[in-house]
Amino acid sequence: MIRITWQRSAALAGLALPALLLVGCGEKAPPAPLPPPPPPVVVAVPLRPTPPDHASPLLAVPPVDAAGLHYSVNRNITPAQTLWNLRAAYNVAALNCPEPKFGEIVVNYRGFLKAHAKTLAAANKKVDAEYRARYGAGFVVPREKYMTEVYNHFALPPTLNSFCTAVLAVSRDALPLKSAELEAFAARSLPNIEVVFDDFYRRYAAYRLALAEWTARHGPPPIPVNLAPVQAPGGTSAVMPVGPAGR
Repeated sequence: MIRITWQRSAALAGLALPALLLVGCGEKAPPAPLPPPPPPVVVAVPLRPTPPDHASPLLAVPPVDAAGLHYSVNRNITPAQTLWNLRAAYNVAALNCPEPKFGEIVVNYRGFLKAHAKTLAAANKKVDAEYRARYGAGFVVPREKYMTEVYNHFALPPTLNSFCTAVLAVSRDALPLKSAELEAFAARSLPNIEVVFDDFYRRYAAYRLALAEWTARHGPPPIPVNLAPVQAPGGTSAVMPVGPAGR
C-alpha cells in the first residue's frame, strides 16, 4: 500500500500551483471583429427639367396681361386685322408645314386666296385705312413692323407641329365658306390657332417653375454654351410670305 503523507501532498500541490498560475497568465482571447460599416445612403436625384417641345432654355417669353394670358399680336385687334392675320397664319403654314400629313394646307390656302380674293383685298385696304388713321402718312412702317411680329409669332419653332395641325383643321373648315362669312369665320378660327401658343407658354412657365425648384434642391444648372435664343413675338426677322398682297 502506498501512503501519501501530508507533506508529500503539499509538495504535489506546490508543483501544481505554478501550472495553474501559468494558465491564468496566458494570452488573452482575440477581440470580436467589428461589425461591417452600414451601406452608403444613395440619394436619387431626379433629372433636371427640360423645356417643352425642345424649346431653348433662353426663350424670350411675352409678358402676361391682366387676364393671365401672354401678350399676343392676335388679341385686341379689329375684324379686318383678324381676317388678315388668319390669312398670315395660312401663309406661314404653307411655308413651314412640309410634312405629307399637312399637304392639304397649301392646296386649301391657294383655294382660299382664289375664292375670296375680293374680300381679302378689301380687308387689306381696310387695315391700311386703320393704320393711316392712327399713324398718318407714315403708317406703312408700323404696319410692316406689326406684320413682321405676326409672321414670327406663327413661326415659333417649338410650336410648329401643333400650329400646323391647327391650321390644317381651320383650312378644312374654311372650304365651304362664302366670302360674306369670312370675318365671322376669322373671329372664331384665329383663337383656335392662338390656343397653340397659349398652351405652349403655360407649359414653358411650368418648366421654369420646376427648374427653379430643382435648382433649389439639387444645385445650380450647368451654364448653357452656344445657345441662341429662339425668337419670340417682337423680333426682327421676317418670314417671307407667299401669294399676293403679302403684308
